[in-house]
Amino acid sequence: MSRQLVDRVERDHLSALLSLGPVLSEAPNLKTALTRALEHVAEAVSARSGLIALREGDGRELSVAATTGINWQTAQRVKYRVGEGIIGRVVETGRPVVVPKASQEPLFLNRTGVHTKAAAGGEDTSFLCVPICAAGACVGAVGLARPHRPDADVERLMQFLGVVASLLGYAVRVHALQQAERQQLVAENAQLREELRARYDFRNIIGSSRPMQALFGQVTQVARSQTTALIRGESGTGKELIAHAIHYHSARASKPFVKVNCGALPEGLVESELFGHEAGAFTDARTAKKGRFELAHGGTLFLDEVGELSLGTQVKLLRVLQEREFERLGGTQTIRVNVRLIAATNRDLEEAVKARTFREDLYYRLNVFSLFLPPLRDRKPDILLLADHFVEKYASAHGKDVRRLATTAIDMLMSYHWPGNVRELENCIERAVLVAAGGVIHGHDLPPSLQTAEVSGTLPRASLAAATAALETDLIQDALKTAGGNLARTARLLDTTERIVAYKVKKLGIDVGRFRRE
Repeated sequence: MSRQLVDRVERDHLSALLSLGPVLSEAPNLKTALTRALEHVAEAVSARSGLIALREGDGRELSVAATTGINWQTAQRVKYRVGEGIIGRVVETGRPVVVPKASQEPLFLNRTGVHTKAAAGGEDTSFLCVPICAAGACVGAVGLARPHRPDADVERLMQFLGVVASLLGYAVRVHALQQAERQQLVAENAQLREELRARYDFRNIIGSSRPMQALFGQVTQVARSQTTALIRGESGTGKELIAHAIHYHSARASKPFVKVNCGALPEGLVESELFGHEAGAFTDARTAKKGRFELAHGGTLFLDEVGELSLGTQVKLLRVLQEREFERLGGTQTIRVNVRLIAATNRDLEEAVKARTFREDLYYRLNVFSLFLPPLRDRKPDILLLADHFVEKYASAHGKDVRRLATTAIDMLMSYHWPGNVRELENCIERAVLVAAGGVIHGHDLPPSLQTAEVSGTLPRASLAAATAALETDLIQDALKTAGGNLARTARLLDTTERIVAYKVKKLGIDVGRFRRE
């Protein structure tokens, strides 16, 4: 081979190697990457055809992953067992093989028919095959069929193909890692969705009172539909929890649930958050941004505190509800969305409509199916259920051995008017869990706002005797509750005598009968 020819071959090989990097990294998937890479390599070595075979399933069979110069329908039917033929032998041993003349090699199976075509034209075929290795294992092979040339520099060709196979092995390994990561993300996503569905199951929304049972029936009805829902109630009653329950029991449960607190966003940013913006729409808008409506496409958008929206934003929101389309801020392209809207507010929207601070037409669009969450003061039977739930939740979260509420604490919880509703109750219990000295939350562990004179037995500027009597009452009542009203057992719990307990009960005016079990 002349020096000029050698130089040209080396240039072709180098050019092919330089092109493989971008080809393998920019292709949208592994099959496309391998096919494009194979085409470059086949051109560089003047091959008529080529194929890449990779292990599949349990690794004992090889299937064709990419071809050039071979009918793809034919290639799809071709399978090799590891150890079978030239390709199977290369994968089994991990060593390259050169077949100078295919017509003289019994191991050459010719399943793709490349040698048959060459023989019909009076030519013989040389077949070059090198293993593709990734992470120390042979995962496949690349084979190239070219016209037989007695003067071919086979050693140079095999060195070139060895480098190519290394690059292909790296691409296969990266693809396998990406696939594993993608599968893990899909599995984690499915697990998180299932956890969310379980978390917001109706059975996990605490409430046995009549108003809550009626609400659960309404939530079940509206969840099955696609209609807009308006959740009303005082702040802290759990409107967001109900919105989650509606979404995760609807046909859109597998789609996004996007929430926006309209009252927490500055007026100038509300439109950008809801509808997105184009680059240059305003100062610092360097890139385009999708709004919450686009992010919630196919799923549910929850607008909390919808009564806080400005009149200008209300007009745009009304259009989305009517037409299911909008434009980004600073844009002209109309974007269509398929979103279910759930809104929530603690405002009196009827009064807002009369005061012209809320659009009447938007009010009727939102108020298709209205749900009302009763305040905690109107659902007294749920207070203890919620309190016990929060005790268990925060004892576990903070690593505290707190298991129950003392009688005085229960009396205080039941007597309080709870202006902050469930959110205030949750915060009170968390604080009480943190400050409780033993396994029981007593009345003095609750926040000062609950320490009323009627319940705690304390008065302003109380004497030492009155404070001592209040503490004794708390301890004795708690012990009586545990002992089921049995004075002897109560005395043992308090490490004193039954006579002293009976004396204290009479002196403090404690009704023992209320603690006796039937």
